[in-house]
Amino acid sequence: MRAPNEIDFWRGFALVTIFINHIPGVYFERFTFRNVSLSDSAELFVFLAGWAMRKLMDGPARALPAKWLVLRLETRAFQVYVAQMVVTALAIALLAAAALCLDAPFLLDWHNASAVFNDPIKAHIGLVLLTHQLGYFNILPLYVVLLFIAPAVALLHRHAPALLLLASPAIYAAALVFGVNLPTWPVEGTWFLNPLAWQLIYVLGFLLAGEDGIGGFARRRHAILRWLALPVVALGVAVGMTDFSPDPVYLPEPKLFFTFDKTFLSPARLIHSLALTAIFAGTFKIIGRWLPRPSGYLCLLGRNSLNVFCALSLLSLGGQIVRYIYGGNVASDAFIVILGILLMGFIAWAAEWRERLRAALANKPLSP
Repeated sequence: MRAPNEIDFWRGFALVTIFINHIPGVYFERFTFRNVSLSDSAELFVFLAGWAMRKLMDGPARALPAKWLVLRLETRAFQVYVAQMVVTALAIALLAAAALCLDAPFLLDWHNASAVFNDPIKAHIGLVLLTHQLGYFNILPLYVVLLFIAPAVALLHRHAPALLLLASPAIYAAALVFGVNLPTWPVEGTWFLNPLAWQLIYVLGFLLAGEDGIGGFARRRHAILRWLALPVVALGVAVGMTDFSPDPVYLPEPKLFFTFDKTFLSPARLIHSLALTAIFAGTFKIIGRWLPRPSGYLCLLGRNSLNVFCALSLLSLGGQIVRYIYGGNVASDAFIVILGILLMGFIAWAAEWRERLRAALANKPLSP
């Protein structure tokens, strides 16, 4: 088990806020930072995924030959893919069970699920291909794509770091200029989180985690960057509190460079997310000292992020169904949120207990 650290802490923080934000209308949603921000926990989660991969590259995988590095990274990508398949199947079953038990067939239309019941053959092919995604279950598909391209990122960094620094922004810019996104099928549309754009914040997390290159540059000038980030974050607070969004009609081409679009991770959202990182980077030591138990709990969630993310996805859907049945008020919303966060902690604890048990059995001498 890893000791509490900054990556796990902020990943745990992102998981809790994603859980709350995935229950629309819940009372505590108004206290998450997306209400005073241009960016939200999705950017933080993807950025930290890139950061964690760099720590792997500079640590345990540093000496791995290319073929074993590719195998290790693609194995992790396949694990996340399987998790997406399982959690989506459970979500569909949960919606179907709720529709039957509550005699509420309209629940089968929630979150883009109707195709699964109206056109199951094509829809299930789409689910396997990741071209059909349920609403609120569309972060893991992005993560799967990013993990599948992780070997390319890692090998480019090893052998042609300058090319990585040029290629990633170029792909991002092309996506915004031409409005390119991956298509969905069988329901016509595009991905909610465009991998061609979101790969940039993943790569930036990877590069900034290093001790050299732009990561070293940022560390040496962290104090200056923090001061430069303050007005950006303050502007984000003003935009978030006023719910301001520029009217695309009056924006110059290419419009995606000037909107606050989440699908294409518009520059405003990207810059704001990086500004938040510049301000809060390094604060875990202070937070951990003053709030040891809450910070330790968030680290527990962050250490087991995949298990917890799958659990929170289903728990948030369950919270939506409970709010439909009983309505929403402060008391019931508090019950949903507290219970959900406790269950997320239990899932994380059970995952670590299982690993400890496996290690203990592996080290136990065989009886004669």
